[in-house]
Amino acid sequence: MNGDLGDFLRSRRARIRPEEVGLASYGRRRVPGLRREEVAQLAGVSVDYYIRLEQGRGPGGPSRTKSGGVSDAVLDAIARVLRLDEEEHAYLYAVARPNKKRERRAASRVRPGIRALLDGMGHTPAFVLGPAMDVLAWNALADALSGFGGMTAAGRSMPRQVFLDPASRELYPEWSAVAAQTVANLRICAGRHPEDPALCALVGELSVKSEDFRRLWADHQVKECAYGVKRMRHPVAGLLTLPYETLTIPTDPDQTLVVYTPEPGSETAERLALLGSWAGARA
Repeated sequence: MNGDLGDFLRSRRARIRPEEVGLASYGRRRVPGLRREEVAQLAGVSVDYYIRLEQGRGPGGPSRTKSGGVSDAVLDAIARVLRLDEEEHAYLYAVARPNKKRERRAASRVRPGIRALLDGMGHTPAFVLGPAMDVLAWNALADALSGFGGMTAAGRSMPRQVFLDPASRELYPEWSAVAAQTVANLRICAGRHPEDPALCALVGELSVKSEDFRRLWADHQVKECAYGVKRMRHPVAGLLTLPYETLTIPTDPDQTLVVYTPEPGSETAERLALLGSWAGARA
């Protein structure tokens, strides 16, 4: 995923109008938003420095850290000029200074204790995601809800399900929002693991096979799916409104526990209980 830094910076400056940052808008602009020279001026760096940064050629000079990366001060100044939010700011740090020495993950290894925790959550769907949003482990109710057990290892991928499985458009009544959220979260994953071969292959595969994915990926939206609400239309349980929370596993920071938390006594909670009973009877 080389070039992510430059693409990200270009996409962010394209959304800022000159008048928003106190600059006079004069002359015809070939591209929307700020020019590179204007970003450099507002951030207090030389034009050549910023151009090299955006082109991925590695800036030189006093604004480098001792380890050779871009300094915090420069990244913070650019983030301020481009009006990045907290997650975009963190993503800028990740792609500007990727940790290439990081050991590649053991994707399928979920500790027995975590699996026991999943099984103990019998009344709510719960599963573990890896760094590429691949489903590594799940409990019985999550299986009844999403059918993880009947999928291939490659198919147990949230991005693949959303973009490559035609049934996902029926499963998610608000498919467009789910798709945008999936890509924005995958951008976070890509920033954290820029050299991961499996993640690079996933982005390449989806880019080739899905026009919707290509369009959303090119937007460079960055948003972590830490919590929220997802609506699903299950063929047995019907329409479900599922609040969810995610927790990073401290001993395995590349893995995330996802738990759906329907309000007790709600229609969704009752439907999930019936779904669990139905799945148990089938088993």
